[in-house]
Amino acid sequence: MIKIAVDAMGGDNAPHVEVLGAVQAVREYQVGVILVGSELRLREELKKHDVEGLAIEIVQASEVITMQEAVATALRKKKDSSIRVAAKLVRDGKAAGVVSAGNTGACMAISKQVVGKLPMVDRPALAAVIPTSKGRRALLLDVGANVDCKPAHLLQFAIMGEIFSRSILGISRPKVGLLSIGEEEGKGNELTKEAFPLLKAAPFNFVGNIEGRDVFKGDVDVIVCDGFVGNVALKLGEGLTEMFTILLKKDLSKHLSSKIGALLSRQAFQSFKAKVDYSETGGAPLLGVQGVVIICHGSSNAKAIKNAIRVASECCLSQVNEHIEEGVKALHFLQRPASENLLIN
Repeated sequence: MIKIAVDAMGGDNAPHVEVLGAVQAVREYQVGVILVGSELRLREELKKHDVEGLAIEIVQASEVITMQEAVATALRKKKDSSIRVAAKLVRDGKAAGVVSAGNTGACMAISKQVVGKLPMVDRPALAAVIPTSKGRRALLLDVGANVDCKPAHLLQFAIMGEIFSRSILGISRPKVGLLSIGEEEGKGNELTKEAFPLLKAAPFNFVGNIEGRDVFKGDVDVIVCDGFVGNVALKLGEGLTEMFTILLKKDLSKHLSSKIGALLSRQAFQSFKAKVDYSETGGAPLLGVQGVVIICHGSSNAKAIKNAIRVASECCLSQVNEHIEEGVKALHFLQRPASENLLIN
């Protein structure tokens, strides 16, 4: 049975939602969970549920990295933090993946430091699964792990995103686009201009530049950018969705008079919320590290934790990391001079 370590102390509502999400995940999926954190608090929380026969373990961690702490200071001082202990379980082979709703910067730094990068991956990338107007999910990466990138990094992001899209999102031949300020090849800054020919020559379905207005259309399955641009785009989309949800709710309650109309609109509204609800996807995978790392919103509810555990398990079952390693290795081989490839053979 695949075991997923859960940082049970990192989120805004920890450990309540982490424990509830873990219990739900173990009941619904063929997966085991290791809850990491204060053993006393976790046992008290587990008493609220019927967990007899469930594959749930507890591993003690005496410290918690808060959302407000500076990452460098937390890494140096808190050696027994819940996220570090969870990452060590993956490193030591006691868990196949880790889920955390804690401090995002600390989660990424500890994952890279403790779990380690995959061979030949220069920069792990944080990938966000986003809804589109066509109903299927797209992948946006990087959304914050690397604010300064080189063209070769974007190429690796594209490879990792394309593999994740095929393996987890079930898209047989994902369309890969480069996020820029215009569709033409010559548009953008120096990074996108230099990255374009690299992506164009790569062995995947590259469709060229896309603009910000195209991100949520669903015409492109994997959207590649540096972490600065990706994080701004992601947060802008989340803010716009929140604003639209609030305005729609107010407008419906203000203008609907008939009970039948209100009921029908309420059903449509709930359907809309489900399509844009981040908890449906659980969290963002950190692609390019040994093991599986899923980083969730700090405000994640139990449903988000449950789905993050599910995604982590699916990544393990589909061997996403092995495919990423093979894909990046093949890319390096293709980029070698022909004479060098002949010498290797």
